[in-house]
Amino acid sequence: MALARNAFDVAVTDLAADMLGDTVSGIEAAGGRAVPLVLDLRSRSSIGQSVAGAVHALGRLDVLVNNAGIPLIKPALDITPQEWGSVISVNLTGTFFISQEMGRHLINNKRPGCIISIASTHGILGAAGQSAYGISKAAVIQMTRMLAIEWAEYGVRVNAIAPGKVDTPSPIRQEVVADLAVREKMLARVPLRRFATSEEVAAMVCYLAGPQAAYMTGQTLLLDGGLTAY
Repeated sequence: MALARNAFDVAVTDLAADMLGDTVSGIEAAGGRAVPLVLDLRSRSSIGQSVAGAVHALGRLDVLVNNAGIPLIKPALDITPQEWGSVISVNLTGTFFISQEMGRHLINNKRPGCIISIASTHGILGAAGQSAYGISKAAVIQMTRMLAIEWAEYGVRVNAIAPGKVDTPSPIRQEVVADLAVREKMLARVPLRRFATSEEVAAMVCYLAGPQAAYMTGQTLLLDGGLTAY
């Protein structure tokens, strides 16, 4: 919806099209055009079909936002191969291959564009119980550097955003912050003493997608209330 307010037409994706109704309505209410598409990042064919569908509907693509992710809160000693594979397949492998598809679209059509991945401060800082997730996000940060260098000659910018603690409506986040003691413990590590809002993350996405960031590539911008400043 933030991108729609900034004059972008938006292709939105989820595992099932019927999960996108509210998002499509919100984008249209913001004055934008929304194209709902099914995407499963665990499937190479789904990635290809989704990108082709977006190009067919919109004519071209200028920006890719990699914002799908699977969390896992579990001690490293207890993580199963299936759980590890589930996190890595979406957070890293799927993110890489849809970025590859976007890069191919832009380069083949000789168009500049940008890729923005949502990483995490867990990809920078160590944390107990977050190993699989943190490792996947650290890899996304390195992927950002690698692709930025490789595709700079084509005018394709690649950046990432690493949010800290964000107040989102996800069930896992709401379950955690419902415990006031846990919430206070989390906020005690944040100098600004609050969570980020999803709107603040969206505003940074719009900045990276816009002309103001035309000279920025290969960077991971921290949005963490000072968490990593210690």
